[in-house]
Amino acid sequence: MAQFTVTGEVDPFLHVSLQTGEKIYCESNSMVMMEDTLDLKGKMGGIGQALMRSFANGESLFQQHIEAVRGAGDCLLSPVLTGGMQILDVGTSSYCLSDGAFVAAETGVSLVSRMEQLSMQGALMSMFGQAGGFFYSEASGFGKLVVSGMGSLFTLDVEPNKDVIIDNAHVVAWDSRLQHKVSLSTSQGGGLMSRLVNSVTSGEGVVLRFSGKGKVVICSRNKENFIAWMRSSTAGNG
Repeated sequence: MAQFTVTGEVDPFLHVSLQTGEKIYCESNSMVMMEDTLDLKGKMGGIGQALMRSFANGESLFQQHIEAVRGAGDCLLSPVLTGGMQILDVGTSSYCLSDGAFVAAETGVSLVSRMEQLSMQGALMSMFGQAGGFFYSEASGFGKLVVSGMGSLFTLDVEPNKDVIIDNAHVVAWDSRLQHKVSLSTSQGGGLMSRLVNSVTSGEGVVLRFSGKGKVVICSRNKENFIAWMRSSTAGNG
């Protein structure tokens, strides 16, 4: 069984140790270093799932497969964006992953893209360019799964009758046994247009309401806001 270790305090690496014959798959361009006993190959997988993953999550059509062909060996992986990583055990629990959260997994873990059915309020949010959160990936099977999020990561325990509301941009992964509902606002009152106006004017955006029992991994930074800030800073200095 491949050994996964997150190493480093700031912008950590994922250190993977493989025995002969073992292999993992990871997001394209995540490999930083590997020993010469390992082989690296790019694979698309199913064309439909590859296209949906690229469209939904902005990820590459291809994934990297790393295999210990000529003996045991180690490799170092790194996510595209700065931030933390967390190792999850898929088996008793399966997990749903938000946009770009996938880093790596053992081959016993299957990753499938899903599309959330758009409600009327979701369609209206799309008109305002805030359609994120309606696509995600579901990891099932057995093995280790590594996810990442921008900034620091924190794990929340959702309990029955204690729903948790999280800004969509800060959700990294969640237990698939949890019920989740996409909403325009944390407010329960008012009509659809009232919640839409409140969402846009307050900057609250899309939120996810989780109920049931299970874990949710969240991150401290909103990558879309950060990218927008970087662009505005660059434009201001231009």
